[in-house]
Amino acid sequence: MAFQKTPEQEIKNRIHTLKQKMDTSGIEAIFLTHKPDIFYFSGTSQDCYLYIHVNQDPVLFVKRYFPRAKKESCIKDIFQISSITQIPIKIKALHSTLPKTCGLAFDVVPIRDYEFYQNLFHATTFKDGTPAIHACREIKSAYEIDQLKKAARLSEKTFSYIRKNIVPGISEIEFCGVYETFARKHGHAGKVLTRHYRAQGYPFHLLSGKNGGLAGAVDTPCSGMGTSIAHPFGAGAKLIQRNEPILIDFGTLLNGYHLDETRMFAIGAMPPKAMDVSKMSIDILHLLLSMMKPGVIMGDLFDASVQMAKQMGVEEQFLGLPGIKSIFIGHGIGLELVEPPMLSKGKKDILKPGMIFAVEPKFIFKNKFAAGIESVIQITETSACFLSTTPHDVVVLE
Repeated sequence: MAFQKTPEQEIKNRIHTLKQKMDTSGIEAIFLTHKPDIFYFSGTSQDCYLYIHVNQDPVLFVKRYFPRAKKESCIKDIFQISSITQIPIKIKALHSTLPKTCGLAFDVVPIRDYEFYQNLFHATTFKDGTPAIHACREIKSAYEIDQLKKAARLSEKTFSYIRKNIVPGISEIEFCGVYETFARKHGHAGKVLTRHYRAQGYPFHLLSGKNGGLAGAVDTPCSGMGTSIAHPFGAGAKLIQRNEPILIDFGTLLNGYHLDETRMFAIGAMPPKAMDVSKMSIDILHLLLSMMKPGVIMGDLFDASVQMAKQMGVEEQFLGLPGIKSIFIGHGIGLELVEPPMLSKGKKDILKPGMIFAVEPKFIFKNKFAAGIESVIQITETSACFLSTTPHDVVVLE
C-alpha cells in the first residue's frame, strides 16, 4: 500500500492534451474544482483548485494541506491560499489579467458555486469545459492502464477470497463487510466515486435469491433491498441461503483507479434457470468483446446485446424490468467508477484506442433472482481485450 505519485511526464502529457482541446473549443483558460479532475491534471487530491491557461503554465491553489500538495504534485506554480477569493488576485498578479473565457466542468459544478465563481471572475465568461475534460480522461494512457491492471488483480484476489469464505446463514450486508475488509487490507480505498451528483457509489452490492429480483432506485438492472428506506439498494439484512443465485457486484478503488466486476455464486446448487441465464450473460459479454474495436459505434453494441437476448428468449428480463430498463450496456471507468463515455442506446460516438469500459449484461426476474456478469474491457489499437483477470465462470460451491 505504498503511496505512488503520478509521474511528472504523465501530468505534462495530460495538460498538453487539455490545452489542445481548449484551443479547439475556444476556451482561454479552465478552472478545475472537481477532485478527480484536479487529481488527474495535478497529481494531488488535497483541498485545492487548478487553473490552466492555454498559453501559460498551470497554477495550483492549495487551501489545505500545502506541504502534502507540494510533495505530491509536479506543478511548479503552487500557492497556499486561505480563501478561494484570493485566486483571481493571484492570477492577475501572475498573468496581468483574468481570462475573457474560462471553462468549468458544468456537469459537476453546483449552481451556487457557479454563481460564486462568476462573482469572483466578474469580467470572465464561463463556458462548459466538460467536453474538453472528458475528451482527455476517456483515453487512458499506458500508465493508467497499468493502474487499472493493479486494481484488476486486487478485484481478482477479492473474488477468490469470496469463493473460499462465502457461507449460508450470514446476512448479505455482513458478508459484504467480510470481503470488503479483505480488500481494504490490500489497499482498497473503501469508497467508490461516480461522476453524477445524484449517483451514490458503494461497494456492497450483493443480491441473493429473491432480493436480486427487486427493482429500485439504482440505474442498473438489479437494485436489491438495501439497508433502509434511506439507502434502498445493495445488500440488506436477508440471510444468504443454500441453493439460490447470489449476484456479487464489487467495485474496487486502488491508488485512485476503479475496477468494476460482477460474478454469480451459489452454495449447494444453482437453480437451472439461473444457471442458464448466467451462462447467457457470459455469452453476451463475449459477443460484445468480439465486436469492440476502434471505429465501432457505441450504440451498435447496445443494440447487439438486446438482439442477442431476444434470440435467447430472455429479452423481457434483460437490463431490467419492463418500463424501467437500463439504456446502457456498459460505462467508462477510471478515476470514477462510472464516467463517460457510456455504451448506451442510440449513442453515435465511436470506440477509440485507450478507452476502457465496464461491460455488464444482466437479467432480473421479478421477485425471484438476478443474474449477470460484469468485466472491464480495454480498446486496443486494432480490437479489444479483457483487462479483468477474474475468471468468467459461475461459481457453485458445496
